[in-house]
Amino acid sequence: MKAYDFSLPADNGENVSLSDYKGKKVVLYFYPKDSTPGCTQEACSFRDNFARLTAKGVVVLGISKDSIKRHENFKKKNELPFLLLSDENSDVCEKYQVWKKYFGIERSTFLIDEKGEIVKEWRKVKVKGHVDEVLEEIEKM
Repeated sequence: MKAYDFSLPADNGENVSLSDYKGKKVVLYFYPKDSTPGCTQEACSFRDNFARLTAKGVVVLGISKDSIKRHENFKKKNELPFLLLSDENSDVCEKYQVWKKYFGIERSTFLIDEKGEIVKEWRKVKVKGHVDEVLEEIEKM
């Protein structure tokens, strides 16, 4: 299935499009809210495994509805080495079907190949051990 292309503001001050990463593997993860316990644990797990991911040619992008300012604070506090994108009006969240009315963003991750195809998706992610599952899937590519 083709991944939905988008353009969103990132914490580095630029607009980032998924198509910017054509030719690379992308881990696109959606999370509910900056600085909450589960979201912090998940982001730090991606941070702690960042070298392993980039060694495999993988780009990590995190998306939530938080503002760029909140992303900047969250990123700085947790020393996150990857971009956080802001989907304040939830357009991208809706396209990826992770926006759940009354509940917010359902923690989800999409592994996208070099051609822009979704090769694996995880819904209702349990944070503990999740990055290991992602790495296992990348090994199969």
